Amino acid sequence: MRNILDVVRTSHETLRKSERKVADLVLADPQRVLGATLADTAAEAGVSQPTVIRFCNALGCAGYQDFRLRLAHGLALGTPATHSVLLPTDPPASVVEKIFDYTITSLDWARRNLDPQAMEAAIALLETARSIEFFGFGASGIVARDAQQKFPLFGVPCGAQLDSHQQIMSASVMREGDVAVVISNTGRTRSLIEIADVAREGGAKVIAITGSRNALTARCDIALVVETLENTNVYTPTISRIAALVVIDILSTAVALRRSEGAADRFDLMKRRLNNLRLTDE
Repeated sequence: MRNILDVVRTSHETLRKSERKVADLVLADPQRVLGATLADTAAEAGVSQPTVIRFCNALGCAGYQDFRLRLAHGLALGTPATHSVLLPTDPPASVVEKIFDYTITSLDWARRNLDPQAMEAAIALLETARSIEFFGFGASGIVARDAQQKFPLFGVPCGAQLDSHQQIMSASVMREGDVAVVISNTGRTRSLIEIADVAREGGAKVIAITGSRNALTARCDIALVVETLENTNVYTPTISRIAALVVIDILSTAVALRRSEGAADRFDLMKRRLNNLRLTDE
């Protein structure tokens, strides 16, 4: 997929006069457009909102949101002169810079597009849960394990089964008061969709952590859509996993902050005991 800023530049002369106003705005200040709503962009360019939509369609985008996603992707990769695509010939210093830049930009994009109301609802559900089970495969399985080891912050028993048979067993015994957190960036893994169905059948609530609206979100009570910049480059790190780990940190910390002083004291005692297991500075 070509950098969308390249597409805007090369398509400029073929656009309608009103659409070129949008193109000029994008090329002059792409970061500003990235954080703007459709109405904001139309007002800044001095055109109508339908004109902005036509501009996006003329570039091959499926609407304004798709254009913003590709714009964020383009900015993460850098300008055409300094394309931040990882190359086999890159020295270590370039690899460090490119991966940090790409990761930071992707996390910022995920933050901008995360639904705060869905996050609040998920935190409230986890706060009152009797027990929590985390489900995921592959990179999402790593996120599930990370969530499970944060159980002191959640304050209730937490599990994370990565074997499909164990997952079905765990989901089958979940009941009202339990919460299942199903993690899948694509939301198309059949067994995880089945897990969501099984957990809800037993009366448990289901939270999805996923990359888009998909088959999984349709089967969940709360969907946390953690949208990241798509990149199929073989060398690129798994941005979706990093973003999902951040969301787990947010959920566990927010739940811990809502718990009683007694819970905070017990957590502090646990941390001090862990410190006793480590070597001193001496």
